[in-house]
Amino acid sequence: MSSTVKDAMREPDDFDAFYKDARERLLAQTYALTGDLGASRRAVREAFVVAWHRWRKLSRLDQPEEVVRPHAWRLAQRNHTARVWHREKDIAPEVRATLDALGQLSVAQRRALVLTQLAAVSMPQMAREVGLPLERAERELQNGAAALALALDVETSQVRSVFEQLAASVSGRGRWPRATIVRRSGAARRRAHTVAGVLGAVAVVVVSGLVVSDGDGVRPSLDVAGSPSQPTPAPARGSTTPVVVTLPETSLVVAPDLDAHYPGRRWAQVRTGDNSAGTGLVVPCQQERYADPRGRATLVRLLEGRGPGPAPSATQLTEASASTRAARRAFRTTTGWLAGCTESRVQLLGTRTPEAVGDEAVQFVLRSWESPVTTYVVGVARTGDYTTTTAVRLPGAAVPDRAAGAALLATGVSRLCVLPRGGACAPDKPALADRDPIPTGQRPALLSEVDLPPVSGVRQAWVGTEPGRPTTNAAATGCDKTSFSTAFQGARFSRTATRTFVVPGAELPQEFGLAETVGALPGQRAQALVGQVRDRLARCPARDLNTEVDELVRRDSPRSSLTAWRLDVKVTDQRSVVFYMAILRTGTAVAQLGFVPAPGADLAPGAFVALAERAQARLRVLPAPQA
Repeated sequence: MSSTVKDAMREPDDFDAFYKDARERLLAQTYALTGDLGASRRAVREAFVVAWHRWRKLSRLDQPEEVVRPHAWRLAQRNHTARVWHREKDIAPEVRATLDALGQLSVAQRRALVLTQLAAVSMPQMAREVGLPLERAERELQNGAAALALALDVETSQVRSVFEQLAASVSGRGRWPRATIVRRSGAARRRAHTVAGVLGAVAVVVVSGLVVSDGDGVRPSLDVAGSPSQPTPAPARGSTTPVVVTLPETSLVVAPDLDAHYPGRRWAQVRTGDNSAGTGLVVPCQQERYADPRGRATLVRLLEGRGPGPAPSATQLTEASASTRAARRAFRTTTGWLAGCTESRVQLLGTRTPEAVGDEAVQFVLRSWESPVTTYVVGVARTGDYTTTTAVRLPGAAVPDRAAGAALLATGVSRLCVLPRGGACAPDKPALADRDPIPTGQRPALLSEVDLPPVSGVRQAWVGTEPGRPTTNAAATGCDKTSFSTAFQGARFSRTATRTFVVPGAELPQEFGLAETVGALPGQRAQALVGQVRDRLARCPARDLNTEVDELVRRDSPRSSLTAWRLDVKVTDQRSVVFYMAILRTGTAVAQLGFVPAPGADLAPGAFVALAERAQARLRVLPAPQA
């Protein structure tokens, strides 16, 4: 029997042994990064499916786990949907505390700790996988360990035991698919060619810390000298020659562009590169270095404004994909990062469409309430095979000029659309059209953390529970006692979901929090439900002399309605409880929103009504009632 045949026969056994040895270890690592056990398990399983697809090459490596690990991490961080940490009902208090503490660390600190505590890699290897110079990576590791120990009130020497406890909490939980099933899935992928080159690209990360490579192994061409790119001819029909896309520096916006769009300031270019250094997270809410990991080329440029008042900055990140289909995915990925931003205390203020900009475009206005407060106008557009993001940052609560932000994005698109494989161009001054927020989260008809305004006197972030079926309705008041779990006028609710938001660690009263419940009713019953709630709130003060009811807003149209109230309930002679409530309708979909503030912890005037308006915009994606 030839050695080749013998090696082929040993391959499944080697892979099976590797799968059984490494899967729990990788699960613990991805869980520590995301706090989402379900997404972590799916990511590890998918990473092993891809590993079998490339096993003949991986099996030759001394440490194939070093290739599978970054792929599993990236999948887990991309696929988990909970903001900050996934909340499990049966999670142990000490594990929850560890995840909460890890959630306060930077991504670099978290990765460095996980690599050294749960992967036991060398310091140079840790620095390569984190994507930082060795000295800075070691500093991030030390700072992360100190911050974690402080948050958990333990000595830094006990950090390893904290991670061991976290790993033990997921060991043996749930069943893994048999190795034969994983191999069968990998073989199916090989036949379908759906993941060609994925682990090859990941291997580039492990070896060099870069991801700027295409699926065919061709190094992308970055024309850093700034000369116009040469036209790239389309391959002949049936040709297997890969198309090499060039992305010249001349395709990026320059300081004079910002001088024109933001008069009164002088802008200067700070740096330009291929985004292979550092963490690669250069625009707000970005979750990965590249929206298209298999893209052909990437360029990023940072500019700073000088002049009176707070100093703004601007960033443009452009990626060239291997195909229009891949560019569409990159656009969706980027807009998904912004629409469902997972950064702590970042609020989505508005979403608009810059009209006629490229093939597709969206503008976001975001504000980070972390000190110092910062506001962003971020535009994302695609033209042909190119996806570009422009972000203008301004310290403080003032919103950067939205029209200027749209014009800046249009300038970036106009530089890209003339390149080979470019698409539609853009007008100099595009109009901006209001639009509903992009659906995000497990239940897009419900509010997300990114929608919530800050609470006065509170510096911690909102955290939402997992959406569930509303056996009780925490958003209802004692005046209306609305239920989404019982029949209304002979019809049952469908599409129901409820979610509660709290601020852990803020030492607030137990009653403090925000709750929302949604559902769909057939026919005119949704409209009738709104009428019932309004009627009960109007009659409540006469029935209960201890309750005062103030109507804050009432709006009606043929398809929708919104009403919000402020209730003041006198509990004792010395104590009252304030409750804000809104009832919303869009077609057959109805939602109830309730908020209980606390002394010194309240929303700004008008913030609850604005939040009810956002809830109504989210509600529009709720499907019609089930038959």
